[in-house]
Amino acid sequence: MTATSERQAVEQGLRTLLDWAARVRAADIPPAVMRKAVLIVADDIAAAVAARDEPEVSAVHRQLIDAGGRAEATVFRGGRPRTDRISAALGNGIAGSWCELDEGYRMAPCHAGLYTVPALLAEAEVQGLSVREVLASAVVAYEVTARIARCWVFPSLGLHPHPQTAAVGGAIASARARGFDARRMLDAVSAASTLITVGDYQHAVEGALVRNVWAAVGTANGMRAADWALCGIGGMASSPYTVYTERLGQAPEPAALTSLLGEEWAITLGYHKMHGCCQSTHSAVEATLKARAAFPPGKTAADVRRVVLDTHRPGMTNPRPETTLAARFSFEHVVATALVHEHARVEAFSAGTLNDPQMQRLRESVELRRFEPALPRPNDRPARIAIELADGATVTAECLSAPGGPDQPFDERVILDKIGSLTAAPYPAFGRTVEKVLGLDAEQLDGPWETLLTSLTAEAG
Repeated sequence: MTATSERQAVEQGLRTLLDWAARVRAADIPPAVMRKAVLIVADDIAAAVAARDEPEVSAVHRQLIDAGGRAEATVFRGGRPRTDRISAALGNGIAGSWCELDEGYRMAPCHAGLYTVPALLAEAEVQGLSVREVLASAVVAYEVTARIARCWVFPSLGLHPHPQTAAVGGAIASARARGFDARRMLDAVSAASTLITVGDYQHAVEGALVRNVWAAVGTANGMRAADWALCGIGGMASSPYTVYTERLGQAPEPAALTSLLGEEWAITLGYHKMHGCCQSTHSAVEATLKARAAFPPGKTAADVRRVVLDTHRPGMTNPRPETTLAARFSFEHVVATALVHEHARVEAFSAGTLNDPQMQRLRESVELRRFEPALPRPNDRPARIAIELADGATVTAECLSAPGGPDQPFDERVILDKIGSLTAAPYPAFGRTVEKVLGLDAEQLDGPWETLLTSLTAEAG
């Protein structure tokens, strides 16, 4: 394929995708896919709620609420604090990224829910959408965002996926919520593709907290692109190709934009997370927990002398993380966490764990090696661990694919329990309300999103 024909294929694929996005209706979406949308929306709100007491998140929320415009959209931190829709999306997007508990798309590096849900929920309050419209828009926005990410997969992960794709997600979520036709959707999405930022992945590994705002800033940029589309300001159908291929150097896969469109749903090919760390480390968590459970009686983390971890990304190393973000991207910290706490929930990555003497010793004991041979998806993020104890005994374990993805999906009950646990303190009715929505009752789906939101965020009476 020549560069010209490649560009034309991408342009036509984008037009076809957005024409579908403008036309598809809730009735066209299978019930199982709508149920998945319920879980994605609720899980991403819960991930944001989980970060509400992080000092940086609390400060950002105060800043956004105090300096924001008219009160039109909710910031999910307990109660119903409201600010303008852009500020609300920023606040929820930053919080949603913070604890690494949001979902992600497994077929390409992309957190499509994180990029779309904050924009969609802010717009839903402003536009007065029904619950059904919110869920259908969540499915459509996820589809467009994930397909564009899959069209341009940067294999080296030098560019972090949040700044790469979040603006596209914010644009399509806002455009769909506002009922744009295909022409205006193209204006918004094509413009958003030129508003991406070049965030280096190593910032996450080294713990630069600016990484935690990349997704939210992209989402807000995309929402503005939708605003500007209403003013006649847009990009070109060729804009994504120009940005991702001609400027950033990644060859596209045009078929990803339209293959099985309306038959295979991207939102069903994502993963949910129980561990509060980068999904690339989850197999390491699982392997470590298996090995820890196999320790001889009486042996604990204090008896560990040396650890060898074979992983698909041995370069993702940071034995001395200085921030909680760095800890969540450190294979050494993840292994130490699983050994000491016997879990990797959000509290295992608190600031207090960074300088804990036992954690420090264990992190320094971990040697990272490349997992050989490389395996195809879904086993492309494997881990194999060998733990040597002080008495010379060695315990080994392996995990080729962490649970939670489309190959090993969590039972809905597991996801609901996570959502309920994370939201119970500020929103005690949240989990029960989500369970009711999963029933897809027609009367409830046709009711206003605002009514459901009031139930979700009800405080203890």
